[in-house]
Amino acid sequence: MTNYKLEMPDSEILPSFSLTIPTSCTTAIYSDSDLQAELANKLEKEIHIPVFDGREELYERLTVEQNINFYRKWFGCTKPVSEILVMFELHRQADVPLRKCGISEVRRVFYAKYYMMAAAPIVYREPIHGVDILTINTFMNMLKKLADANIPVLILASNLEHALLLGDTSYKLQDKGLTAIEMDSGDKGTPKDEGRPSAASLFKITAKVEDKLILFDPPEIDYIESQDGKAMIVINDESFAMDETLSSIEKKLERYGFFRCHRSYIVNLQKVREIITWSKNTYSIRVDNKIQSTIPLSRTKIQEIQEIFSSK
Repeated sequence: MTNYKLEMPDSEILPSFSLTIPTSCTTAIYSDSDLQAELANKLEKEIHIPVFDGREELYERLTVEQNINFYRKWFGCTKPVSEILVMFELHRQADVPLRKCGISEVRRVFYAKYYMMAAAPIVYREPIHGVDILTINTFMNMLKKLADANIPVLILASNLEHALLLGDTSYKLQDKGLTAIEMDSGDKGTPKDEGRPSAASLFKITAKVEDKLILFDPPEIDYIESQDGKAMIVINDESFAMDETLSSIEKKLERYGFFRCHRSYIVNLQKVREIITWSKNTYSIRVDNKIQSTIPLSRTKIQEIQEIFSSK
């Protein structure tokens, strides 16, 4: 099958965008839950692409193997039942009624069902949310088989770590549009393109997710906090580990409007919504993000941050 070209028209909630979903690898879109819900709705109702989210009913009174056998016949799948059970790590639960299975086992039955449908392109919504490591590995192995079969696959995730883990290519969907998430491949010795902007104008903050590196623009960061001696980037309710300490990153971020508000926190001043006085010597900063995060403000820093904002 050839690559799939997704054309998404503009709507009241969703920005318009164009995306090519290749057959040789998995594409992931990371977004908040509202944009994700709207995107899933558009895909199903207007573009007529099924979105697989594991919300429909299975046959709970039947065993795992009976469920697999039923859907295998229904979709005309030619693979033997025994092969499907092993592929989705269900052979040990083959004789167990589905109603007695755990969340992860049920999710693997859904994976098997969707795989046997042989749909193309395939869109999975939150496929590994709340499941165990075995189930995640099973899903990733299935993605490899789909890529080998040249089937375009799109993952919708509201967890950035999941998008990066599953997607060979990942995108961020926001109100302003769809943008690629920049990855550091770790390749060395790659020649620089002529006319490429200098490193100073392309400053990114690097964090680690699994075995991948993700690059953040400083303005999108809410704050950075210290946990067990390591700096953690925080964006809304998600944290990403850095290979630097808070002290080492502090100087690099000053020019981008970041402020060391506490010995364990550096805040993006553009995200400061409110300075809260709890008592005479206790202060906090409320951050303007989706969850309205509150972080500590040292009493030795209160005058300095007030002067910063009063001079603006």
